[in-house]
Order: sequence, then C-alpha cells, then structure tokens
Amino acid sequence: MTLRRLAAHGATYAVRDLGSGPAVLLLHGFTGTGASLDALALDLREAGYRTLAPDLLGHGASDAPADPARHDVARQAADIAAIVRELDAAPTAVVGYSFGGRVALRLALDAPDLVSSLVVIGSGPGIADPTERARRRTVDEDLALSIERDGVAAFVDRWEALPLFASEEALPAGVRARRREERLAQRPEGLAASIRGAGQGTQEPLVGRLGALHPPTLLVAGSIDTLAVARARAMAAAAPSGRAAVLVVDGAGHAAHLAAPGVVRAAILDHLATAAGSFGGAASDTAHPVVASPGASHGRAP
Repeated sequence: MTLRRLAAHGATYAVRDLGSGPAVLLLHGFTGTGASLDALALDLREAGYRTLAPDLLGHGASDAPADPARHDVARQAADIAAIVRELDAAPTAVVGYSFGGRVALRLALDAPDLVSSLVVIGSGPGIADPTERARRRTVDEDLALSIERDGVAAFVDRWEALPLFASEEALPAGVRARRREERLAQRPEGLAASIRGAGQGTQEPLVGRLGALHPPTLLVAGSIDTLAVARARAMAAAAPSGRAAVLVVDGAGHAAHLAAPGVVRAAILDHLATAAGSFGGAASDTAHPVVASPGASHGRAP
C-alpha cells in the first residue's frame, strides 16, 4: 500500500493506493478515514482491482481548512475528480459510505465520464425539504459546538450513543474498538468544520438530479436503518430505468458493510463485474429491491 499526498484546488489529501487493475475509489463516512475501508480494499485487491481511499477533508491526515465552505460536498467531489485524473485512474468505480456516499453521488452526477459504476452504502441525496434542512443545520451546529467545547472524546461518546449507531453494539469487539480508535484520533477543528460545511443541513440536495444518474448504481442499506432503506428505494425509483438496484441487508444497521461484510463484499464484486460491461451503455433492469441475510456469506472482519 502506498500513502500518497496529493493537492487539489489548494487542499492536500492523504490517499491510500493499493493494488493494480481497474480502479475502485473508496470514500469513508464522517469520523472515519481511508483506512475505514481497508478490509474491503484488501478483498478488492485480491479480486484484481486497484483501490484509492482518500481521507476526506477534516479527517485523518488530509487538510482541515478552517472555512467550513471549503468542506462543501460539491467542492470535495471536484477535488476527488482532480485526484482521479492525476492518478490516471479514470474511469473508476466508486464506493461511498454515509457521508462518503453523498460525495460519491455528487461525483457521479458532476463527472459521469470519470465514474464507471457507483455503490452507495447507508446514504442518500441530501435533504430536499427546506424546513427539514434548516432543522438539520441547527442540529449540526450544536454538534460542532460540542466538539469545540468538550473535545473529541466527549463528542465520540455522544455520537456513538445516537440511535443511528445502536446496532453497532452487535459488531465484533475488535471492529468496534478499531472504529472507536479511529474516531478518537480525529482533530476537533476538522470534525467541526466538516459537519458545518459538508453536513446534510448545508449540502445542496441532489434529489432533482437523480434522473440524470448515469453509472450503474447499487444502493445498499441495512434493514434496521429504515431511513436509509427508504432513501435507497426512492433513489432507485428516481434514477433512469434499469440504472439502480437496491440491496437491503437483513439485520444490519447503518454500517451494513461492517455488520455483514461478506454479503456486502459479494454484492459489490458482482456489481463491479456486471457494470464493467455496461459503462457507456445501457445497464440491465435491476432496479427492484433485493434482501440479503448476513448469514448468506462470510467475509473478513474489517
């Protein structure tokens, strides 16, 4: 694995570059880093793919601009596009989880020539309703202030206690420990700026653009994360016919790739293989939901 430091539009990103072959870009969630998806990266390398896993702004070893506006999802998607071009990795498949899923979706819509296929895990196109978006900005600002006031450790305790992550109690102890360690290593100023500038309260909603979604797309959601399931189904319905499929992972929560790594890995590999023959053409009609049980496959613990 090579750790690269690459500049894009004045910001420097740390990027984990592993393997060789067709490229797969991996985008982590809020409080994570490129290392969050190491297990998937290793599986993809074994399957003959090259993976690129940047730390998004405010996270890990990438820059943490003080101006929240620099963390904007659209600007980070443009940064990632520049990095993909610099690394001669286009076209690339893109896998994004949660916050990373929103960046991935923006990248696919803004630079369809760079994206051969898309996988979105536990994420959506942003909040369309202005009132709800304003309410979310208030919540995000409260979280940002708590990070600055109380520090990262207190924030992580509060973050992990959210109902969204309740299902993570069922994850293996080693997985939970690594996830917590990664969160605790973040910089308070980076997390605060990220949640202010790239949170769903400030993100431009993409619902109205889904009809132009070009790459073959797999939308993954854990059955316990009912909001993510509803978003995935709505996104598939809004995408062009045959371009998007939904995978609902039975018994999994927000981080379906952690709760059922084997199921999600197998689905991603199958999606990549199928999409490889459809880039630039018509995808097969797979827009119906699929439900998979974590017991159906077994994978490496992340």
